Amino acid sequence: MASAAEQMASNISLGSFGKATELKKRLWFTIGALILFRLLSFVPIPGIDPHAMAALYQTQSGGVLDFFNTFSGGALERMSIVALGVMPYITASIVVQLGSTLYPSWQALKKEGETGRKKLNQYTRYLTVLLTVIQGYLIASGLEGLGAKQGIAAVVEPGMLFRVAATISLVGGTLFLMWIGEQITSRGIGNGVSLIIMAGIVARLPTAIAQLFEGVRTGSMDSIVVLGIIALTVVLVLFICFMERAQRRVLIQYPKRQTVRGMQQERSHLPLKINTAGVIPPIFASSLLLMPLTVVQMLGARAQSGSSSSEWLITISTFLQHGSPAYLTLYAAGIIFFCFFYTAVQFNSEETSENLKRHGGFIPGIRPGKATELYFDYLLNRITVIGAAYLVIICLVPEFLSAQAGLNFRLGGTSLLIVVNVTMDTVSQIQSHLIAHQYGDLIKKAKLKGAKRR
Repeated sequence: MASAAEQMASNISLGSFGKATELKKRLWFTIGALILFRLLSFVPIPGIDPHAMAALYQTQSGGVLDFFNTFSGGALERMSIVALGVMPYITASIVVQLGSTLYPSWQALKKEGETGRKKLNQYTRYLTVLLTVIQGYLIASGLEGLGAKQGIAAVVEPGMLFRVAATISLVGGTLFLMWIGEQITSRGIGNGVSLIIMAGIVARLPTAIAQLFEGVRTGSMDSIVVLGIIALTVVLVLFICFMERAQRRVLIQYPKRQTVRGMQQERSHLPLKINTAGVIPPIFASSLLLMPLTVVQMLGARAQSGSSSSEWLITISTFLQHGSPAYLTLYAAGIIFFCFFYTAVQFNSEETSENLKRHGGFIPGIRPGKATELYFDYLLNRITVIGAAYLVIICLVPEFLSAQAGLNFRLGGTSLLIVVNVTMDTVSQIQSHLIAHQYGDLIKKAKLKGAKRR
């Protein structure tokens, strides 16, 4: 069956794509939803002066603002109603997922199946609203004091009315994006939330490329450096594709069973991905490291220049500047920590070993139960070392080279990881739909031939 599926996947052509009506509908729906997201990213929140905001953002870039601005496709730079993007929803999803592993009552909900999953989704939505309200109010408060030293006011009429209106607008924009993402997942192709993030990153790509070639034209950047950046990007993309497909296949055997051909031994493989944690470790590590710099940017307008609080905040921000040895070291340590932590959350060795034991499966040479659990832990630790090293290389090489060459290229390792992962997942789903469509056509033809013979 597997070889037949692979042969059918290789026979997929544009002709079969043209006949897949349902797939085309899903693709058009996905494209339309992403276009709507891009249009919303140009709608500013009430009470914001867009020109003043654009001028102020240039002076405030360099912290976590740039990080989230890349994921929102420039919406944060324009302070649109979708400036926060889907990051609050992602944070809430991760928190609920961690809670369903650590919190006993949520563990019970997770084991209830569809009913428990719906309940956990409700908790995720409630937490998304709470996080968006907090972040939206803090952003609105920070905008009122932003630009005081430069004599530029991004807010037309500061006050409580602006804060409430801005918070409501940001909450509505984030919840609408969350709804769009869910609609894409159910009625479109691919994971909706991931596609929204990828659309934001890809939307910033033309601007980054234009800046590179503009630097070559003006003479501020060597053409060899640009060619090196392009070559490095291609190499990193190929490396990401290879590592994301890499897996350790664990042989699972089941007791001999009576079949038509006699007693046969059933075998299967349990795939363990090299990078089980995905893109979560770089996102968390970047957020934690860049947060002090953002706090300085938000509070710098209100803090007194000679106060002790402003001095130690400035010291921290200087210590954690992009490309500094401390930043790179802490960034690598954060990626490694979250890689091990999130892998342990994603793969439950005890639950997997119990499921195998319940269904009569076992690993050759390993006793079922506790020994199998320890064997899975041993394998995961070795695999995660390779996965963590891979993430560190992908994320730190662009950072290090950018710092050494004095570049400000926005498409970093984390962005490449997200774009390549989402693209691979979407292409796989398109191929699955095409294969299912071809199987459907074969079944229909078989039924018609059978009817004619009768």
